[in-house]
Amino acid sequence: MDSLTTKSSAGFVITFAGCPISWASKLQTEVALSTTEAEFIALSEGLHHTIPLMGLITELQDKGVPMLMCLPEINCRVFEDNNRALELAKTPKFRPRTKHINIKYWHFVE
Repeated sequence: MDSLTTKSSAGFVITFAGCPISWASKLQTEVALSTTEAEFIALSEGLHHTIPLMGLITELQDKGVPMLMCLPEINCRVFEDNNRALELAKTPKFRPRTKHINIKYWHFVE
């Protein structure tokens, strides 16, 4: 956390075939009221960059663009160490302590 702005820092690394293809580390744009909220925002930001890349790879496969030796299976493995943020992402419902989280961070929940 930056003590001057009280904003949390977050980062992510996106890999493909074991190689990093995108990464970022920056202060979050909003002040989080709890560790759970800061971790959920970081999770959302990482997935905000990952989901379009997964769609691009799927589209390239559909168009017949050659990829490595065989067609890779497209999946996403997310590492998150905050149990409350994981629970919030897995069972999306508004709770008294999380209902204030901006709607823009819920884009990955279907």
